[in-house]
Amino acid sequence: MTTTQGTTYTLRVARPEDAEAIAAVDGSFTTGTVFEVAVAADGFALREVAVDPPLLKVFPEDEDEDEEVVEEDGGGDRRTFVAEAADGGVAGFAAVSYSPWNRRLTIEDIEVAPGHRGRGVGRALMGQAVDFARERGAGHLWLEVTNVNAPAIHAYRRLGFAFCGLDTALYQGTRSEGEQALFMSMPCP
Repeated sequence: MTTTQGTTYTLRVARPEDAEAIAAVDGSFTTGTVFEVAVAADGFALREVAVDPPLLKVFPEDEDEDEEVVEEDGGGDRRTFVAEAADGGVAGFAAVSYSPWNRRLTIEDIEVAPGHRGRGVGRALMGQAVDFARERGAGHLWLEVTNVNAPAIHAYRRLGFAFCGLDTALYQGTRSEGEQALFMSMPCP
């Protein structure tokens, strides 16, 4: 159990019956800034720029169809953690996977419902991911984020993540066409 800003959340491994509630978490966001990507022959640079009007990003449901909820006793190298609010609802989740060959824990997805944002739920879920990474012997944690998700980028940086790569083609042919995939990592604490 963790209490953040007066609200109590239970952090636990997801159960199969959580699948519907996890799928219902609204991962959309609104931002007044995005990270502009400038690509050069020898690398890339990022610059945070204001957008007016603010950008509303809604992730299409069909982009996440391949995600699965890992059972509480499922073992293995995949986990989905949930933050359960006092009313029993899922306030957020983090889906992670571990790759032994490079000792990388990948944050596949992390979302916090709008009514629970800014209360430390994301930080607590990331703490669960870090604990799992340690348990597996991970050397680092890694994630992908779109350049328009400035709120998440700022949160990841506060948690210790740093930029480590760029993919200008990842979103081609998707509803996110025109956005850039930024990769971030941090050593496993």
